Amino acid sequence: MVIGIAADHGGYELKQMIRQHLEQQRFTIIDFGAYLLNTADDYPDFVLPLAEAVGGGKADRGIAVCGSGVGACIAANKVKGVRAALISEHFSAHQGVEDDDMNLICLGGRVVGVNAAIEFVDAFLAAKYSGAARHERRLAKVKKIEGP
Repeated sequence: MVIGIAADHGGYELKQMIRQHLEQQRFTIIDFGAYLLNTADDYPDFVLPLAEAVGGGKADRGIAVCGSGVGACIAANKVKGVRAALISEHFSAHQGVEDDDMNLICLGGRVVGVNAAIEFVDAFLAAKYSGAARHERRLAKVKKIEGP
């Protein structure tokens, strides 16, 4: 599984810890930055390329981290094919994949501790979309909004 990861200054430290954890798990990682801590950077500069990679199939799943996770989530969901959610607890980290085919999670580097973040990431990456008829029906309605 290819995992894309990105963060601005608000999520930089947490991104680095998550990346290290994923490397230990032997995932293939595409790091979209930030590569240095720069308090003047902007989350769209990193999150949008990540979302484009997920939406375009170059990454199977994505992890975006900014200060609260909110900005990253808003930006990621502007990209066709991306189903991103702000995750702050374990259940949604896997249920979002199982029921809604979520392919990108957003975390708040200033609000989620590293142990919790790694737990959420692990649940997200282990989850599989169920493909149940009711979920397919709902997902089709969402995809219709994106257009052809």
